[in-house]
Amino acid sequence: MENKTDWLDYDVEEMVAGDKNALWHHLKPHKCFETQEQMIIVEGKGLMIKDIRGREYLDATSGGVWSVMVGFGRDSIAEAVCDQLKKMPYFAGVFGNIPSIKFAKKLLEKLPNHDKVYFSNSGSEANEKAFKIVRQASHIDPARKGKYKIMYRDRDYHGTTIGAMSATGQAQRKEGFGPFVEGFVEFDHCACYRCPYDKTYGNCDIECARKVEDVILKEGADTIGGMIVEPITAGGGILLPVKEYYPILQALCRKYDIWMIMDEVVCGFGRTGKFWGHEHYEVDPEIITMAKGLASSYGALSATVVKQKVYDAFLNDPTDPETRLNYFRDISTYGGCTAALTAALESTRIIEDENLLDNSVQVGAYLNEKLATLKKYDVVGDVRGLGLFAGIEFVTDKATKEPISEGQMAQLMGNVMAENVIVGRTNSSFHGLNNIMNFAPCLTITKEQVDIVVAAVATAIEKTFK
Repeated sequence: MENKTDWLDYDVEEMVAGDKNALWHHLKPHKCFETQEQMIIVEGKGLMIKDIRGREYLDATSGGVWSVMVGFGRDSIAEAVCDQLKKMPYFAGVFGNIPSIKFAKKLLEKLPNHDKVYFSNSGSEANEKAFKIVRQASHIDPARKGKYKIMYRDRDYHGTTIGAMSATGQAQRKEGFGPFVEGFVEFDHCACYRCPYDKTYGNCDIECARKVEDVILKEGADTIGGMIVEPITAGGGILLPVKEYYPILQALCRKYDIWMIMDEVVCGFGRTGKFWGHEHYEVDPEIITMAKGLASSYGALSATVVKQKVYDAFLNDPTDPETRLNYFRDISTYGGCTAALTAALESTRIIEDENLLDNSVQVGAYLNEKLATLKKYDVVGDVRGLGLFAGIEFVTDKATKEPISEGQMAQLMGNVMAENVIVGRTNSSFHGLNNIMNFAPCLTITKEQVDIVVAAVATAIEKTFK
């Protein structure tokens, strides 16, 4: 009989010391933890989490990075994963396994215009696969010869690897990590609140989309193979393109034979009130990437989904010495983990059976309505959002839109947490524009919980700017 260790057992002070002495946390300057204790999360149920000191918080960030779509503590996911692990935990993606086949079919039901699914383990990796597809196609497909460059949008975020960062339009996130990969080309963002062309929607020609053609022509259309965008810019500030934006971008991509890559890592799986963020727009991308909500973070999983014409570019004759290497020569070790795929199947079932898209629409509308009431404060410059996805931009002056300082933003965030509510923010992303508070709660949030979140933010505003 196997020995069994209780890995849930711990000593509080030992863990606090271990956190300080052994862990290197994400996205945090660690000097401050020489004199203060880092929060350690030990338990979660629904939207509520508990730290190692017994304090409880309402989490309006779905686990900090907008990914626990169905909430914490879902026994049915844990039990399904346990059953699968006992039967078959893993085999490399060079072969199939039952959860991967079932979930690929489920994804294609949700994406009827797409045909093949490639699994990997993170959003960064899903986007890397898309870039590699574009790059390899530029070598093996005569119709795409030389079309290796990939366009990306200012303020969008596509991942933490060097390739994904090369396609990320956030200067502070990229600072100190260069040189970046050659062949990535930036174009302007689409934020109406800070229009790069000083226009006002309704009195513009959607220059943020039309001017992309100038970039294409400057670079050479025959060198551009892909264009990656988020349906709604997420970490860059919750930026919603206007309805005319994507049809214009789509037309340019079709005109110059550029494969559009839609990064649904954040917006997918109901975050915006539809299953996919791009469903709010008239657009049909060739490649779609996804992660985060895929398995509600009960397992690490991502996917790159393509149209048949993209897949067909890699169909080769392995007996032909000239083309034998013209298949997609890529592997992702953890794309073969059955636990994450099983978690994804069960998480998606929960989203469907509990009608969580409806909740995202209805409670999302309520969230955005309640957040809009905060415009009464002089420091609230803009409130924007869709579904259970919203942002507040804080300014010192509504007329000039001068952002509040990072020090004020940090104080504001601390004051929200003092109310036992956790919200998100743009963090070390932009020079001078890390002034956006964001909200992306689990899809199970109630109106009563929305009221708690908004009240906490209002109290924090009054404390910070009294």
